[in-house]
Amino acid sequence: MTTEIHRDAWGVPHLRAAGPAALARAQGLVTARDRSWQLEVERHRAQGTSASFLGPEAVAWDVFARRVRLDDTARRCFDRLTERHSETADWVRAYVDGVNEGLAQEGSHTPEFRQAGLAPGRWEPWTPLAVWLSTHILFAGFPAKLWRDRAARILGPDAVGLFATDGPATAGSNGWLVAGARTTTGQALIAGDPHRFIEEPGVYQQIRLACDEFDVVGIAVPGIPGIAHFGHTGTVAWAITNAMADYQDLYRERLRRTGAGVEALGPDGTWRRVARHTELVRVAGEESVEVEILETERGPIVAGGPEGLDDGTPLALALRYPPRVTADLGFQALLTLLRARRVADVDAALDHWAEPVNVVQAADTEGGLLHRVAGRVPVRSAANGTRLVPAWEPGHEWTGWHPNPRAGLTDGIAVMANQRGLATPLGVEFAAPYRADRIRELLNGKDGEDGKDGKDGRGGKGGENSKGGKDTWSAADMAAIHTDTHLASAAPLLDHLAALDDPDDPHDLTVAAADLRERLLRWDRRMDADSQDAHAYATVRGALVRRLAAHPAFAALTAPPAYPEVFLPWLALLPRIGFALEHLLRAEELYGIDRPALVREALEEAAAALAAAPAARWGDTHRLAPWRALPDPSYEGPALSGDHDCVLCTTSVPGWTDLAARGPAARYVWDLARREDSLWIVPHGASGRPDSPHHHDQLPLWLRGELAPVVTDWTRLTKENDV
Repeated sequence: MTTEIHRDAWGVPHLRAAGPAALARAQGLVTARDRSWQLEVERHRAQGTSASFLGPEAVAWDVFARRVRLDDTARRCFDRLTERHSETADWVRAYVDGVNEGLAQEGSHTPEFRQAGLAPGRWEPWTPLAVWLSTHILFAGFPAKLWRDRAARILGPDAVGLFATDGPATAGSNGWLVAGARTTTGQALIAGDPHRFIEEPGVYQQIRLACDEFDVVGIAVPGIPGIAHFGHTGTVAWAITNAMADYQDLYRERLRRTGAGVEALGPDGTWRRVARHTELVRVAGEESVEVEILETERGPIVAGGPEGLDDGTPLALALRYPPRVTADLGFQALLTLLRARRVADVDAALDHWAEPVNVVQAADTEGGLLHRVAGRVPVRSAANGTRLVPAWEPGHEWTGWHPNPRAGLTDGIAVMANQRGLATPLGVEFAAPYRADRIRELLNGKDGEDGKDGKDGRGGKGGENSKGGKDTWSAADMAAIHTDTHLASAAPLLDHLAALDDPDDPHDLTVAAADLRERLLRWDRRMDADSQDAHAYATVRGALVRRLAAHPAFAALTAPPAYPEVFLPWLALLPRIGFALEHLLRAEELYGIDRPALVREALEEAAAALAAAPAARWGDTHRLAPWRALPDPSYEGPALSGDHDCVLCTTSVPGWTDLAARGPAARYVWDLARREDSLWIVPHGASGRPDSPHHHDQLPLWLRGELAPVVTDWTRLTKENDV
């Protein structure tokens, strides 16, 4: 059979070939045609060579990528894949062959290559594994241990829980599974949206892969063969969310230089030779940077060294992460997933999954349901999860792997939004429960904190219960949940505002501040782009966050230590306060801080600011700010609804900026009754080429919360060519 490329009306590629290898080659080819610049950027990131064309601002990442051994780990994992799963290794090679063929054909025509003065480079067989590693090495947020360690030393151990939050540097997701008993068709629905940094081109790729063995539609990661996270084979569908598991450890190392090299002190009291070599990071327009690469028995040194940190602090940190230990990324699951016919097949495939650790939801047309964790989490001491542990002391070794937890459904529903729950035994820090609670409320026909049932028309046309809420759901109904903007986490600040009405308080508010207070206490707590009240709330919140961050009680946390630059987002005080504001406001006592006084000052500041812009709306400042390898200074993003703790999770940094760099990187609804009734959307479009009509054609739908249809009828597609 000739391999064929077809497109739907949105430019989404539908590929058809005789077998998996030919199909993988076609997937690599079409990805290179559609996303050549993106693939080039990802290859350089994985190799630690971005600064060679992006300049000095990329040096910090390149140094980290070299020190953490991303490319070398990918090679090791690919060698093991070749030894143990040769068919999958050949399948990955076929994908890479397609990528290289497509880059040779199309890459040089992309304007970014001309702007950067680059020609497309060549992918190696292990490059997809390196791209996967570079995408997920910070996914579990191991630098948060630096923050927890520092906060506990400065403020005391209670600070660890007080500042616990799903912060802006952590990837999360919403996901929900509705059993057939709760749907209009009698078959299950799976829906959700992964929250990632929004990039342009997008981090996800809608695609269809069909051959004699399988026919799968799904959302792939450009540069990775198959469909790892979100797929529908016709008889079974699956989706994932971040489990928030803790599976990476940081070890304090004692290193010393000797005449023969560098040695590290182990837990048995013995000094052992450290693997050592140097590499050059080339920097456009500047001198190259020499990097010393060190690796102990625990793992690569990612901060410091024998001489300590850059400021002289005597510290060296080794990172231990599963693929470096086992030489296994779990890629053998990818081809098996495409061949799945029922839930049991998905379950068996994911038994081999390694990284990242995810919560998986799956359903099939026979009524099978799955809700489990997939991935590899080491068994070790509890201290490893909360602080930097000494490599020279026994008791911090890895002693095995945790079993993956499983769960059933409650009232025909399973919801995972990074909150404590199924994966609790595997993690330390989870998202606040607001998104998960709100999704469950909506699915059960409630309208949330104000106690009203779902009668406002947001629930679609499904069946209604006796209270006016919904009993049954259709695929078309799911968009109303995706786009819900209710902000339950506003309650602590609003409670503090309400408490300002104290007859015994000698401090009177100005008229403007008192009016603003009353206005916010009447607010419906929806973070809609056109809401003036939402903007007013965010203005007060930002002012309060800045005041808390400037308080002398936190002064010792304001200057970040001399850790590598890539770790600094986890160590910045202001974002930590912004995302832990609920805990800080509800704590019984907060280091002697007069919170009512700060709330009053923030309210007065906001009232004055709003007087200068009385008609300002949330979307005027809360705008999309996607990451681009080559930034466009003239770009002004569109207005956004939502906020960090809304189901419509569009994350800005309170007190710093209202611009949103993170949000729904895709939305999907998998319908098990009829695959062609499934729906999906990405923030920009199917193509990464600026000259393509499908570069940004999905953005208007994404902004409105609408979804595009998943087309499965080949006669409704346009054949592009044979390959």
